[in-house]
Amino acid sequence: MNLFRSEEHASRWVAGREPGETVPVATLGELAAVWYGDRLAPDWEPRTREQSQELFEQVGLTGSFWRLA
Repeated sequence: MNLFRSEEHASRWVAGREPGETVPVATLGELAAVWYGDRLAPDWEPRTREQSQELFEQVGLTGSFWRLA
């Protein structure tokens, strides 16, 4: 993961290479909160692929890049 100050800065860094996904830091924060928010709960269990996919969609991460195989 790389952090950039703007999409323009990210585009300059890519410099013609195939880019990955660009995601706002706020969205990453939302994902981290839902992804790890229950991790320390005594009854925590690993989530299913479907449950993980739902978390991506919940924070707006959709499309082929975010589709879990």
